[in-house]
Amino acid sequence: MSEPAASPKTGASPPESTRTGPGRLLVAVYGLFALSASARAAVQIGTKFSHAPVAYVLSAFAAVVYILATVTLSNGRPTARRIAVVSCSVEFIGVLAVGTWSIADPATFPDATVWSGYGSGYGFVPLVLPIFGLLWLRHWARRARRASAERAIVPSAGDGGVDEGAHPARSPVRSVRDPE
Repeated sequence: MSEPAASPKTGASPPESTRTGPGRLLVAVYGLFALSASARAAVQIGTKFSHAPVAYVLSAFAAVVYILATVTLSNGRPTARRIAVVSCSVEFIGVLAVGTWSIADPATFPDATVWSGYGSGYGFVPLVLPIFGLLWLRHWARRARRASAERAIVPSAGDGGVDEGAHPARSPVRSVRDPE
């Protein structure tokens, strides 16, 4: 199914994708992490899995999360954005959980994962990346709500709409937020 196109009312209608502006950088960084985490996990699992199985499985899980985030952030449709929110949230929780676990029980992590030490081996980018992802997605959620509210057509006073001095409770026109 295709999503509705942007309204052609104005020449400066907002783009309908999270992959514009700063979102391009976000998608590129997620793509880089998807590639590096996948390669790291494949090499670790393929060559020395018995050495640190927990760490290597967690690296593979991180790779899957990064791939999912990359695909959904680059798609930009509403459903994809919802999946991206879940993906970024799982990533953030994973970084915090694995980071704490790797510090509390270093014997379980003889080799590092992408998320061990809160992503210290990657300059703590794994710790801040989901925060930026969630903030970007929140920006898009607000933008979508604003666009939806702007598309709701409310007649003006000259078109038989509400008189500016009329009592709002007796108004025949409902606001966008009214549940009825």
